[in-house]
Amino acid sequence: MMKVAVIGCTHAGTAAIVGTAQMYPDAQITVYERNDNISFLSCGIALYVGGVVKDPQGLFYSSPEKLAELGVDMKMRHEVKAVDTATKTIKVRNLANGLEFEDTYDKLIMTTGSWPIVPKLPNIDLDGILLSKNFNHSNTIIERAKSAKRITVVGAGYIGVELVEAFEMNGKEVTLIDAEDRILSKYLDETFTEPIEKSLQDHGVKLALGEKVSSFAGENGKVTKVITDKGEHEADLVILCIGFRPNTELLKGQVDMLPNGAIMVNDYMQTSLPDVFAAGDSCAIHYNPTGQHTYIPLATNAVRMGTLVARNLVERTVPYMGTQGTSGIKIYEDNIASTGLTEEGAKAAGIAAESVVVSDNYRPEFMPTYEEVRLKVVYERGTRRILGAQIMSKADLTQSINTVSVCIQNRMTMDQLAFVDFFFQPHYNKPWNFLNTAGLQALPVTAEAKAKETITV
Repeated sequence: MMKVAVIGCTHAGTAAIVGTAQMYPDAQITVYERNDNISFLSCGIALYVGGVVKDPQGLFYSSPEKLAELGVDMKMRHEVKAVDTATKTIKVRNLANGLEFEDTYDKLIMTTGSWPIVPKLPNIDLDGILLSKNFNHSNTIIERAKSAKRITVVGAGYIGVELVEAFEMNGKEVTLIDAEDRILSKYLDETFTEPIEKSLQDHGVKLALGEKVSSFAGENGKVTKVITDKGEHEADLVILCIGFRPNTELLKGQVDMLPNGAIMVNDYMQTSLPDVFAAGDSCAIHYNPTGQHTYIPLATNAVRMGTLVARNLVERTVPYMGTQGTSGIKIYEDNIASTGLTEEGAKAAGIAAESVVVSDNYRPEFMPTYEEVRLKVVYERGTRRILGAQIMSKADLTQSINTVSVCIQNRMTMDQLAFVDFFFQPHYNKPWNFLNTAGLQALPVTAEAKAKETITV
């Protein structure tokens, strides 16, 4: 009988457990999870905080009971203290009674996820400085926000920006701090972040960008101020959303990792040790735009990788196709999505890139309404291979970014994008879909046409 040990019941863990239980009904599957709940969709925290989601139970898509019904031995509130891959042994502590014991495995699945980055700053232990990752965090944030008047969010990534919007809509005085000089800089170029920043400011959010937090100040053990290299910001409540780092201490020095501790896996989710598999936020992923291993902690990557662990546990069957890091966000009236590299990201990766920006009404002007769409597509200069795209509109056109994601995955060029077959229907678009338009705009101009242009000028 195959013994499978799973450490961490994250999104990736849940997917791997369900798949393994279904594919190998005779396997003995033991899950070690230090929390008392599983499968919380942390991307729903801002919706819960903002009151859009009334019942938080909807943010859980599985439970220890559901997994136990599949014949899985769920050891909740159990923390794995050590893993010895040479002897295939793990040391575990039962957090309920403090008892420690050892277990062995044939196959080990590491789905330990990530944890928010907490910088070592003076007074960071003050009461009122919170993290935003799991179910307990979200409940604490909601409870503490009730009595807070001034809330400061540190970190202008997706979670930070969504929380700021939720707090502002709840009538709070909100400040958003980030060391970068623009919000969402990993996902969007300036053409897109500028209008979002304006929108936040128009709603009364104070932006403190290009400011690095240096310390916190408080009274009677409670936070009252966030101090940066450029000033001070009063706050009754501070939420840290600086980013995430992989939880991989247990395998340090035993498997190959990136410098930040993210576990390197092959296309079949195997680490450098063939019987140790890893998936989700504890891992680096194959990033198609650059062809490199990169750390991109997203729930979508996690569930795909977890599902593939089960498929490849005994023999290699389905390889991972890599990722584009595709994501979306709604801020007030704007629907925004991105995939692959931004222009700035391409520069940082040492790729010679060009881009086109399309600003057009997404459907014919004879229709009763026709919102503007702004689309940017980034491509490699020599090969004309599509590297990334960003979109923004009051109309929800975000699904088109999924289309571009497929294009990047299949290494398509701008020339091909120009002539891809998209349907036309006045309710939805124009005869040339805006994705086609981006491709057309990037088509090389012939020498003859260039000469005519020169004469006309």
